Amino acid sequence: MQSSSSDIRLPSHPDGEGSVQVQLDPDMQIEGAKVFAIYGKGGIGKSTTSSNLSVAFSKLGKRVLQIGCDPKHDSTFTLTKCLVPTVIDILESVNFHAEELRPSDYVYEGYNGVMCVEAGGPPAGTGCGGYVVGQTVKLLKQHHLLEDTDVVVFDVLGDVVCGGFAAPLQHAERALIVTANDFDSIFAMNRIATAIRAKSKHYKVRLGGVIANRSRNTDEIDRFAEAVGLKRLAHLPDLDIIRRSRLKKSTVFEMEPEPDSGLEEAQQQYLQLARQLLDGVEPLEARPMADRDIFDFLGFN
Repeated sequence: MQSSSSDIRLPSHPDGEGSVQVQLDPDMQIEGAKVFAIYGKGGIGKSTTSSNLSVAFSKLGKRVLQIGCDPKHDSTFTLTKCLVPTVIDILESVNFHAEELRPSDYVYEGYNGVMCVEAGGPPAGTGCGGYVVGQTVKLLKQHHLLEDTDVVVFDVLGDVVCGGFAAPLQHAERALIVTANDFDSIFAMNRIATAIRAKSKHYKVRLGGVIANRSRNTDEIDRFAEAVGLKRLAHLPDLDIIRRSRLKKSTVFEMEPEPDSGLEEAQQQYLQLARQLLDGVEPLEARPMADRDIFDFLGFN
């Protein structure tokens, strides 16, 4: 894949020592919509969180666009009930002549009107995820789709915070981190916070807070958050009905009520989080720990 020099350029202000990250062209910035980037350790439930949050925004009357940024392209699976073709797949089918594409070629309407796009990714080991994100935003702007959108949710691949997969941070207003109450999740959260801190030096993105997921307790999350200057915004316990909702290709808002399932509480958590984000959460100036300090802080030898 060849990227155009009009899409990316070398940074005038590197994000950090040794950075080789490219900057997106300022013309590709998303304007008008509230933009959120969802990060977290691989397998922590970011896509489930993103999709349910997108529906919560739509339930509050907002026009929502969710962009999956994972080669697995299953971010919008519970919204569309299928694995939709990726932007990169569609571009490849027209030999990367983007002018031949229509919005209907790569944008799909999901549950409750949430618009869904799967950016996809380059073949393994051959390209950069940042290019994929850039091409996706470029297409959306060319087709004026962002002008009719109130909220954009980027669901980003695992805990990969290399230059490519940090690219959504160049568009987002707030970055949110999904974590569980365990060491590996908190370790990944610390690294992601470091990446967001680096991006915030030259972009508008700021940390918005932490979403505790798949966790009965939040004691370690809260202790770490207090120590580094983070804040927990929501808590989704390890509920079987949330797990089953994904198996049924559904969001929690489509599941039938069951006694003592916690479904209503989960729905309310997503709605409350959506309201918080729409009202505007204060930017957090986190102070991430050095890797060795996390081991000491969480009590591991």
